[in-house]
Amino acid sequence: KRRGDFLSGNLYAGKSDELQQCGCDSTDRWMCRLSRVQKSIDGRTRMELRRLEEQEHQKTRKLWEEVFSDDTRAFLDYYYFIKTKENEIWVIEEDGEIQSMLQLNPYQLQVAEHPFLCRYIIAVATRAQYRSRGYMSSLLRKAMQEMYGKKEPFTFLMPAAEAIYTPYDFRFVYSQRQAVFEKKAETELIEEEDATMFQAEELAAFAKERLFGTARVYAVRDAHYYQTRVLEQQSENGGIRMLKKDGKLVGIYCYAKEETCEVLEPLILPGYETVFWDSISGLSENPVKVLACPEVLEPCARSVERKPMIMVRILHLETLLSVLTVKEGENLSCSFAVIDPILTGNSRIWKLCSQEDGRIQVTETEDSQGVLTIGALTELVFGYRSAADLRKDPDVCLGRELECELEKISPLSPVFLNEIV
Repeated sequence: KRRGDFLSGNLYAGKSDELQQCGCDSTDRWMCRLSRVQKSIDGRTRMELRRLEEQEHQKTRKLWEEVFSDDTRAFLDYYYFIKTKENEIWVIEEDGEIQSMLQLNPYQLQVAEHPFLCRYIIAVATRAQYRSRGYMSSLLRKAMQEMYGKKEPFTFLMPAAEAIYTPYDFRFVYSQRQAVFEKKAETELIEEEDATMFQAEELAAFAKERLFGTARVYAVRDAHYYQTRVLEQQSENGGIRMLKKDGKLVGIYCYAKEETCEVLEPLILPGYETVFWDSISGLSENPVKVLACPEVLEPCARSVERKPMIMVRILHLETLLSVLTVKEGENLSCSFAVIDPILTGNSRIWKLCSQEDGRIQVTETEDSQGVLTIGALTELVFGYRSAADLRKDPDVCLGRELECELEKISPLSPVFLNEIV
């Protein structure tokens, strides 16, 4: 189920009318003043872009129900009781109502050796009669500028369509392995139960053990994460299933049973793959789709495919570059210009030099060995494309020398981002 966005329209650089919050430079302040609440000739309220206060978040539920009509009341009750207590919601108001919105849900991410609070973009929606006015562009640009100001390294989303977000330099960085499992003809008796919120610590400890060292970018699975996740799965007529063998926890997975049965992110100890298959065979009489299926479970599946799932947009480039390291035994020294037409503070000539401990020192310089767009750099940094492959892009200027240097960087991969809301 995708709740990432529902909008297409003209793209233009919108400006906020909230001067106290917008952070615009002096050249843009006149636009902010101009766009403060005004009345047109016919008396209708002009567009106003602002961030809602927490107590106003419930006002967006009406728009959500109208645009994402497939979502159940149980899910929305969960979302607006739990998720909106800690997220940010940007809206455009016109004619006395919220006509467009964008929500930013915070996640504590582990990025290589560094923890960062990053935002997952969700519920990008505009009421039908207000589309094709550039509202999505205004909201997205404003949200990105705010996150850049907080020096957040990147934001991420699950797009309804790639083409909506590529103009804003979002790029895919994670392809999810999806498998289909037939119902097992004969199953063995297994120990299983659905987790409660009080078992969140146990779930977190198990997940940490399974994920540590296997992914370089992922949401931190702490007790708070699983307390929220238990409620989320329950809102979709599912839960988090715990699998045991002789009293020992050997696997966990999330599942939802709405129109169809879906399983997400099974984490299974080696040697207990058939226990997982036995368990999901009891969920439905029909084949079960397993999202984020680990490679060790593939032999049990009827079919497996990889599907591009998560797009990332680099925000504060210097922050992200500073977490990079070089591959073992390599020495790096290079410089390149970056073009970022939206977050122009990233448009600099950056010099990267490796240090003795493998970390990369990031500074500005005047001498450039090549030119990278912010989108191309995203694909490179997250290991989705190689430097050699980027040389094919018409907007990239990358000589052989710079290519060889960039290949010395240890990419931020594998990425493991399966968050839906």
